[in-house]
Amino acid sequence: MTPIEQLVEISRYYGADSRYVIAGGGNTSYKDRERLWVKASGSSLATITEEGFAVLDRAKLADMATRQYSADTARREEEVKCDLAAACITVGRRPSVETSLHDIMPQAFVVHLHPTLVNALMCAQDVEKATGEIFGDSVLYIPYTDPGYVLFRKVADGLAQYRSAHGREPRAILLQNHGIFVGGETPDEIKETYDWIMSSIGGRIKEQLPAGEPVCCPQAKEVIPALRAILSGEGALKTLRVHSDGLTAEFSKSPEHFGLVSQPFSPDIIVYCKSQYIYSETADIDSIAAQIRAYTDRNGYTPKVLLIKGIGLVAVGDDARGAQVILDVFLDMMKIAWLAQSFGGEHPMTREQIDFIDNWEVENYRRKVAAASSAGRMEGKTAIVTGAGQGFGEGIAAELFAEGANIVIADINEQAGESVAARFNARGRRNGAIFVKTDVACMESLAGLMDRTVCAFGGVDLFVSNAGVLRAGGLEDMTPEVFEFVTRINYNAYFYCCKAVAPVMKLQNRYNATGFCDIVQINSKSGLRGSKANFAYAGGKFGGVGLTQSFALELAPYRIKVNSICPGNFYEGPLWSDPENGLFVQYLNAGKVPGAKTVEDVREFYMAQVPMRKGTSPADVTRAIIYAVEQECETGQAIPVTGGQVMMS
Repeated sequence: MTPIEQLVEISRYYGADSRYVIAGGGNTSYKDRERLWVKASGSSLATITEEGFAVLDRAKLADMATRQYSADTARREEEVKCDLAAACITVGRRPSVETSLHDIMPQAFVVHLHPTLVNALMCAQDVEKATGEIFGDSVLYIPYTDPGYVLFRKVADGLAQYRSAHGREPRAILLQNHGIFVGGETPDEIKETYDWIMSSIGGRIKEQLPAGEPVCCPQAKEVIPALRAILSGEGALKTLRVHSDGLTAEFSKSPEHFGLVSQPFSPDIIVYCKSQYIYSETADIDSIAAQIRAYTDRNGYTPKVLLIKGIGLVAVGDDARGAQVILDVFLDMMKIAWLAQSFGGEHPMTREQIDFIDNWEVENYRRKVAAASSAGRMEGKTAIVTGAGQGFGEGIAAELFAEGANIVIADINEQAGESVAARFNARGRRNGAIFVKTDVACMESLAGLMDRTVCAFGGVDLFVSNAGVLRAGGLEDMTPEVFEFVTRINYNAYFYCCKAVAPVMKLQNRYNATGFCDIVQINSKSGLRGSKANFAYAGGKFGGVGLTQSFALELAPYRIKVNSICPGNFYEGPLWSDPENGLFVQYLNAGKVPGAKTVEDVREFYMAQVPMRKGTSPADVTRAIIYAVEQECETGQAIPVTGGQVMMS
């Protein structure tokens, strides 16, 4: 394995472990005599490849170590940034601000992280005393220093003094309110040192973190959708994530408990969560709204973190990935505050230190990198798609996800639904997907679906009622049991879904004077005209159009539009075209098409009924869904998407 392959491997090793890395933070490096490879800003350690590293000329870095920079902070950091850029061999990869620190450490490999346990010590009141007691003179401790060139000089001087006093290198460099640097000639040496550091600190923890698995608070759907609307204002829709467990319960007990996490402990917290947070002892919407308005007036931006007693921690992001990062970073801050009690209590940053980070150009660059995204037609919206674990529903969900929507895959098939969500999230987009096991014919299950959706994304903008069943049969063949089953799923469940989602949408729109929400039923051409020997299916779909028109009338005053999309057959899909069990094959074998001798004869018989000579795909249906969403004057409609097979008059 080459050194760079080893660098990638150890970066991913720590980057994928939340005990060491939150939000892709930290940086790693490898150097030979001439060059330094260091993680570029904006790259994630968990998924980094060789292309994620900036390569620099060490001779030019050495010149920087001896140069005299301006005494003015802003000018100095600009000069350093320009010199780092000049030392870069790679183009378009901004090196980590700690690059010079990596360069002056003599070891070939360097791994700089912000582990929770390490920062429980580094962000504690008794940090210097406790560090000495735990590690003696094996490590170099550096009191808090603003990041950038000043920190580099502080560490360089500290290393020189340490070497003079001890005649060797420290096993690690510990930075107050920041993190740790560990070097080694091999990745195994670094792992050995980190294991020693973590076990040494862990053995001094007096009280472990509160127990309790995360839960989804049912009260959230009565509050969070309104807060999402308020926080979004007239701009792009925010994504909110809600987390409730034993830890959040402890810090939301009272203003005094919240006070322990009311100020940031490290630069990363400021970068992602800003430096001020909202706490509320009540879940009253108007009370929290007043706090949000006051916060926004005071700071010029909306809050990123709210802690609400009885509901939990609320992270406010521009998108799903951003909300998750904010949630992860602030949860880590809570863990640090709790564990720091073992070392004299928490030690937040000072106002002066906070202001430096908040206005620092390098951190502003990191924010810009984190916020970069491409907009789709459904950007920022959250859509629930029932029956999205497979087939047509999966296709619709995939199209909406590609257009920027957060997707909730609501399906009874747990294995299929989890697989679809994982595939969506693996695309590395800024929107997200979750799976919620759902029985659309059960109101209790649908209530759980609303709880999970609100906790994951903050609300619902689009509900696609797609789940359905087809059981063909004539009057002589159809049993009452099968008829009732088909009707319960295709007709009753549409009512259940609307009943479950409407309160969430109403609440959102009550606090958003201009927004609309949408309910879209995936109906069928069989809902527009009868279907021989298929009356159970057609009857439910005809009834669905009646529900759509009725719900549209009832919900219009709340700016909730309700429409049906009526697709034709998806002839290109596996239901029809599977070479072994597709309907074309079945119909040929059953002699359903008179005179047909081949599968192609059957296909031609059905294609001849479609003027556009094509089946209706999930992409076709999704275009109609987005049309319904984007229209502000279209509700109660049954929109045919049949290639002209069914035309409305």
